[in-house]
Amino acid sequence: MTIELATIVDFIRYGASRFGAAGLTFGHSYDNALDESTHLVLHALHLPHDLAPAYGQARLTAAEKRAVITLIDRRVDEHKPVAYLTGEAWFAGLKFKSDMRALVPRSPIAELIQAGFSPWLDERHVERALDLCTGSGCIGIAMAAHSPDWQVDLADISDDALALARENVEFQDVGERVRVICSDLFASLAGERYDLIVSNPPYVTEQEFVALPPEYGHEPALGLRAGDDGLDFALRILAAAPDHMGDDGVLIVEVGESERALVELLPQVPFNWIEFNVGQMGVFLLDRRDLVEHADAIRAVAKARG
Repeated sequence: MTIELATIVDFIRYGASRFGAAGLTFGHSYDNALDESTHLVLHALHLPHDLAPAYGQARLTAAEKRAVITLIDRRVDEHKPVAYLTGEAWFAGLKFKSDMRALVPRSPIAELIQAGFSPWLDERHVERALDLCTGSGCIGIAMAAHSPDWQVDLADISDDALALARENVEFQDVGERVRVICSDLFASLAGERYDLIVSNPPYVTEQEFVALPPEYGHEPALGLRAGDDGLDFALRILAAAPDHMGDDGVLIVEVGESERALVELLPQVPFNWIEFNVGQMGVFLLDRRDLVEHADAIRAVAKARG
């Protein structure tokens, strides 16, 4: 079947064509079939993700062809995200271990991390940061890797996710500056204060969740579902965050498509919606003083849902 295919480029093209013909859904680290196929093929061949284009014409051995085709077949048959098939994902320029214990790393917050959170933190001093709802640990670990002077805590309620996060802390060799904590949002963080809190909590609505493509069925529902409007966790974070922030602290939270619902619930809160290279992505920033000023309204909305 693969006798016509010979080179790395041949198999990348073949994989992309198979993925497109199968109607697969993309969005787990990559948004298109060609990039997914490239990741999968290079992984199967034990080659770096930034392989020079000149090697694209290198020919595969029979054993290498079988290894690549096996992964392509699994991606088509199982609809499993490529990151879970290869056991790795790239985030903020770093490689992370990825498996079904946590969501595949894919937040636009990676762009902020690589830019040093500029211009938002240009005039602020950060010593301690928190990655709340850390999952695989990718956001917090990337913050530590890109900002060597920061001490970073990773918090999550899932034991499985935290086990993966610990593996990634070791993998990235940031254990001296990164602490992993089991916590239901801020519940186990009494007395802790941070200059920066970043969170990518669950924000998928119940209606959206039941309509998700099969790829998302391989991910833990705990990391996705967030009530009828997708704001069950974001509102709790908004209500509790001021007690865990320094006076000049900053809160950054991703809410995705639930942005509109959040603005409708709290029209008086001056959310700063961050623009990324690809546009607005449902990520807001708030200073502690804004959270304190509107604390009564935020707590009332959060309390109303029980």
